[in-house]
Amino acid sequence: MRAIIPVAGFGSRLKPHTFSVPKVMLNVGGKPIIGHIVERLLEEGINKATFVIGHLGEQIQHYITTEYKELKADFIEQETMEGLGHAIYKAIPTFDDKEIFIILGDTIFDVYLKTVFANKKTSLGVKYVDDPKRFGVAVMENGFIKKLVEKPQNQVSNLALVGLYYIANSDALVKSLNKLVDNDVRTKGELQLTDALQMMIDDGEEMTTFTVEGWYDCGKRETLLATNKHLLSLKSVSRKFDNVVIVRPVYIAEEVEIENCVIGPNTTIDKGSIIKESIIKNSIIGSHAHITEALLKDSIIGDNSVIKGSYKKLNSGDSSEIDFF
Repeated sequence: MRAIIPVAGFGSRLKPHTFSVPKVMLNVGGKPIIGHIVERLLEEGINKATFVIGHLGEQIQHYITTEYKELKADFIEQETMEGLGHAIYKAIPTFDDKEIFIILGDTIFDVYLKTVFANKKTSLGVKYVDDPKRFGVAVMENGFIKKLVEKPQNQVSNLALVGLYYIANSDALVKSLNKLVDNDVRTKGELQLTDALQMMIDDGEEMTTFTVEGWYDCGKRETLLATNKHLLSLKSVSRKFDNVVIVRPVYIAEEVEIENCVIGPNTTIDKGSIIKESIIKNSIIGSHAHITEALLKDSIIGDNSVIKGSYKKLNSGDSSEIDFF
């Protein structure tokens, strides 16, 4: 089976970080987002993958080919951002198996896929959400998907598509994608994968769903930090420093220097960073950052950043109430 991983998006909601780093290369829980995905695919026995790259795609290609030599990786460029359906369409020349598994590049997941694959029936990962307006949703009938709706404004289903698509019949998907592009079928201005999947359903393809409770979105700052917290709860990595308090869980790379600090909980610090006289919690610190006398919470600090804080001098009387912003 081959995985298809679209990673061409700019990551507008994660500016300014994505000006210089692809969204999927942001560190979360000790490695880039895409690293977590690839390792999970390898665990599931998937050792072929197509990456649909775009913005700063050479960074993704270098990382994958350097770190995961056991993965047979192909890279296809999506020159223009015309939707997820267009991204998968661009990857068609690499389809070399009847079965493919599509996973969005900013989606870290926790689900046992071997059961899904064993059924040999096209199946889409879903999660119940209270407000489905920003998702594609699946409308069910008699245990099968009847209709797929992209970002519905009216309540039609609470089963949100979470970016995991097992396709048992790639030929049927290719046929639908070609029809989608040839006829320029667009929803909300884009060539949508959900429209191609709906064409498959209309042509008689039976589709089921599988529940994904462990779904961690890395698309914006708040969810990236939440995903970092979850991953650290599974595996905390640190070592002993003199005059440093470590509040687990944390991930601290081997090459990090820390002096006179309180670090954690829920904090990732990448290689080469130097941190002194600071308190940092629930944050992600990139590689080779220099941080001095800073109080940081709920923060994402990019690679090679320099942060210099300052301590306050305060003369406060009884019954005072003071807020620092």
